[in-house]
This record gives sequence, structure tokens and C-alpha cells, in this order.
Amino acid sequence: MSFTLEQFNNLSNDEATAKLLTCCTSEAWAKSLAAKKPFADIDAMLSSSDASWNEAAKSEANLMEAFEGHPQIGNVNSLKEKYRNTQASAAHEQSGASEADDSVLEALAQGNQDYLDKFGFIFIVFATGKSAQQMLDLLLARLPNSRETELANAAAEQNKITSLRIKKMFDLA
Repeated sequence: MSFTLEQFNNLSNDEATAKLLTCCTSEAWAKSLAAKKPFADIDAMLSSSDASWNEAAKSEANLMEAFEGHPQIGNVNSLKEKYRNTQASAAHEQSGASEADDSVLEALAQGNQDYLDKFGFIFIVFATGKSAQQMLDLLLARLPNSRETELANAAAEQNKITSLRIKKMFDLA
């Protein structure tokens, strides 16, 4: 059963906030966006989401709350499952699945831990359609950055993830 924008617009603010928290776990963002309904269309909702996120992202506490909503990719077994279990993956995420060899997965697991140790939060990246090697390359490219730069990078990636999740909520992605 599809969830429509009209149904979303008719939710109470508390119900809408709860629904939005499945897209991003920042309460400030979810409450702000819920308070802006009704939305004329999905583009208006996404634009409002961007504005709410830009405001929420000014607070490191809000960023951490959003980042904590993501599982950490911390061990090789979970990475193998993510990149090799094609039955559980969406078709657009499978492009590089068969190319994920153990050395790449081990390097990705280590890179994720190094990132967490350095910055104090997990590596956040819009992963849809990226292979394990592409993810590793992005992680390694971002690892030398300052914490301030990485907070900004992770916030931008979080917003992309959130927009995709909003679209999925309405079966648009």
C-alpha cells in the first residue's frame, strides 16, 4: 500500500514527525519539516526539507543525532553481506557487488574505524549505486580532512540520503 503526500499532509505534527524520523533521526529536522506541512507536491516538500536540514545542521548535536541513525560498517562480515547479498540489495545498488573482494572489504572496515577514531562519528556517504571500491576511495579521500570539513561533508551526504528516503516513503525512488 502506497503512502501519499495527501495522507502525509493530513497527519498530526507528532505523527508526521514520527514518520519523518524514519528518513532522518534528527528530531530538530523532523519537527521543523512536519510543522511546514501541508506540501503542494513532493518538490515543495523536498525544498522544505533542505531548508529544515540547513537550519538543523547548524548544531553539531543535531548532526550527531542524525548520524547516529546510521549503522556503522565495522566488520568484514557485515561488508560482505552488504556488497554480495544481491537478493537483499536493490537493483541500483548491485552494480559493484560482485567486484567487492575481501581486501577491499577489509580496507573499508579499517577505514571506517579510522574515520570514527579521528572524527568521532561514522563515515556518512550517499552510497546508492556505489561499489565497495568507490566507497573506499571516497573514505580515503576524506580521511585527511579536518573535523570541520568532515562535519560539512557528512551533513551534505546526510541530506542526500534523507531526500532519497523521503522519495522512497512515497514510492518515488
